[in-house]
Amino acid sequence: MMLVSSLRRASHAPWFTSMVTVVLLVIMLLAGAAGYDGFLSPQVMLNLLIDNAFLLVVAIGMSFVILSGGIDLSVGSVLALTTMVAAFLLQHWHWPPLLVMVTVLLMGAGFGAAMGAMIHYFKLQAFIVTLAGMFLARGLCYLISIDSITIDDPFFTAMSQTRIEFAGLFISPSVVIALIVLAVAIWMAHGTRFGRAVYAIGGSESSAMLMGLPVARTKVLVYAFSGFCASVGGLLFSFYMLSGYGLHAQGVELDAIAAVVIGGTLLTGGYGYVAGTLTGVLILGVIQTLIAFDGSLSSWWTKIFIGALLFVFCVAQRIISLGALRGKPAGSAKAAPVGASAGFSKLS
Repeated sequence: MMLVSSLRRASHAPWFTSMVTVVLLVIMLLAGAAGYDGFLSPQVMLNLLIDNAFLLVVAIGMSFVILSGGIDLSVGSVLALTTMVAAFLLQHWHWPPLLVMVTVLLMGAGFGAAMGAMIHYFKLQAFIVTLAGMFLARGLCYLISIDSITIDDPFFTAMSQTRIEFAGLFISPSVVIALIVLAVAIWMAHGTRFGRAVYAIGGSESSAMLMGLPVARTKVLVYAFSGFCASVGGLLFSFYMLSGYGLHAQGVELDAIAAVVIGGTLLTGGYGYVAGTLTGVLILGVIQTLIAFDGSLSSWWTKIFIGALLFVFCVAQRIISLGALRGKPAGSAKAAPVGASAGFSKLS
């Protein structure tokens, strides 16, 4: 009985779903090691980061959006648009690589900020605004070119081929960039006023306004940061593929949402950890690696397993939320939702 009671109390803590994700990742790794020789070799583990560096960066931006109680369906299309614009500027206009990178990063941030402003000032649903942004960005790709544009710029080629070696292992520069973005994002979420405001808005936007928090500025910055991360992901994808194409990254927005939710962030906002997103991305990578090691399963099994995991985590999140609300005094659920109490009070 004491064990059951302890588990019930722990399930209401902000870290519980993230801890469940870590345990799940460990179980999957051990299962892979038991079934396949070499599965847990260090280079295979590093390959998870190499292959998913761009997804990690996109999912980091999505984490802030979901923590604020929103959603961003445009990130995959912004990623593709970034690859197309970068390829076009490099190959046809022959811009310097540094100028190209700065341009596409500003483009992504501006695109996200515009959507954030529309969502807040016009009181529009984030789903609809970002869905429109998804169609707009994807359509702009085909205005540039309906074909793939190969990138042969020396800097991009070097970034694609460079291997950072240590102890007989290697990673790509994209992994270093992704981990730097992750470290900065964790600091932003848990060590700045901006991060505290994001958690508070996700818990209860009306309460955040009553507390005098800069709700409008924060929401615009959240979507600007998501667009910025999508463009960084687009650059990493360009390094990975050495091309720009309008069909790049189809469905990446859904993979990013899945990684964030599996990583323990509540879809209703205000509850979760940015660091958990790394675990979510690694779980998606491990699923793909398990299927690749098996060799007899179709790649579509990846989507099946991810869908099943999402069902489980969404149900678990709902149960945790209802359990936390039942444990509050009468009337307190409306005053301070579980997300707000878990996120904002923890960071204040």
